[in-house]
Formats: sequence, C-alpha cells, structure tokens
Amino acid sequence: MSGEQDNLVPSLLQWGDDALILGQRLAEWCGHGPILEEDIALTNISLDLIGQARNWLTEAGKRMAEEKSEDDLAYFRTERAFRNHKILELPNGHFGDTICRLHLWSEFSLLRLEALLQQTVDPEVQAVAAKSIKEVKYHVAHAREWMIRLGDGTQESHDRLTEGLKRWMPYTGEFFVVAMADQPALDAGILPDPASFEDLWREAVGQTLEKATLAWPAGSTPHRGGKDGFHTEHLGYVLAEMQSLARTYPGVEW
Repeated sequence: MSGEQDNLVPSLLQWGDDALILGQRLAEWCGHGPILEEDIALTNISLDLIGQARNWLTEAGKRMAEEKSEDDLAYFRTERAFRNHKILELPNGHFGDTICRLHLWSEFSLLRLEALLQQTVDPEVQAVAAKSIKEVKYHVAHAREWMIRLGDGTQESHDRLTEGLKRWMPYTGEFFVVAMADQPALDAGILPDPASFEDLWREAVGQTLEKATLAWPAGSTPHRGGKDGFHTEHLGYVLAEMQSLARTYPGVEW
C-alpha cells in the first residue's frame, strides 16, 4: 500500500502486540514449568501466540503508508509505539499467577476473535482470526482446567489463585475500552465494539470461578492506557531482551 494507511492498521498492531508480548512472557516458562508436561504446554501456547503475532503484524505492515515487515514492527518500535494491553506486559509471577492471567485473557481473546469473524467483512482479518481461534480455544480450555484444579485444590493453591485474581482483575477493565486510534474503524462499522461482549466475558469467567470455588474480587481502580501506548516500566525490559539481537545486527540474514 502506498501513500495511504488503512484505518484498521492500529487495531492490527494492537492484536499483534497483544499476542507478541504475552507470547514473550510465556516463553519465560520454558525450562521452568512445575512439571514437564506443563513446561511443554506453556511453551506451545507461547509459540501459538508468536505465530499469531506474525500474522497480525505482517498484515499491519502491508497496509501502512510506508510498508513494513513483521520484523520491523516487532524489533524496531519503541515502547510508546506498542499498543498491547497492560496486563500482558507484567511479570509472570508464580505458576498460579500465570494461569490466572492466561484464563482472564484467553476468555477475552476468544470473544474478540469470534466478534471479528461475525462482524468484520475484511477477508484478510477474517482469515487470520479463523486460524487463531482454533488455537485460542485450546488456550481457554487449558487455563480453565488449571483454574479449577488449583482453585478447588489445596488451601495454598486456592489462596494463591485468590491473590492472583486480586492482582490481575483491575487490568481487565482495559479489555472493553475503545482505544483512541481504533475509533475511526469502529465508527465506520468495520470493527466490533469490545464493550459488546463484556457481559459474555464476565459470564464465562464467572462460571469457571464458581467451579473453582473462587470469588470474584471486590472492585478496584482499573488500569488502562496500554492500547493508547502508555505502558508500565515492565514493557521496556521485555522489549530490551526481545529486540537486542535485531538491534545489534540490523539487516543481518541468518
């Protein structure tokens, strides 16, 4: 595309950044999982997400006024240019924390992909969403199983998940807020409003919490801004590690 930028580019970047940053965080579990099977499972979920990130960022780059590659967008943007949700850039914490975040996020991600398939007429977006949704359904099932297993397990595992919910839930408010850069696409009717599936998300999460004998944490001040490029200090550390090789040897082909 030349001279004009598609108004879906900000959303494509956001979807790619979400997958890339969470994929990078989950990759930190490789070799550190509590059991071998889960070590492999989290690593595979990480690879799924990085694959999704490649697809979204490639599509975003094609639609920019000055075309960019997936590597340009992953490795040569600064923190301010990333549009991922804040919840995804925070440190993993312990295994229960990681599962809790994965559950809250994957339930939202699945609903977002379903909305894209139902409401977006863009064929490329639908193609990526259709491929991604198969993987995210597994992520949802995996996280639900562990939430129930840990929540309804020992007193310690129950208490740890309770604390995890208190940690992560304030960041979920950002799921359902429209970023400034997404408003034109939303106004044009080519982007689903995330607020339209908040009730479905609360219902899905609530059903799992009930099975896990966990309570919905009391309300607190929501954390927002990641989708508008305002991040925590933790994103800088993630990017420094992820981008170091490409920035040290720019343009090198292996």
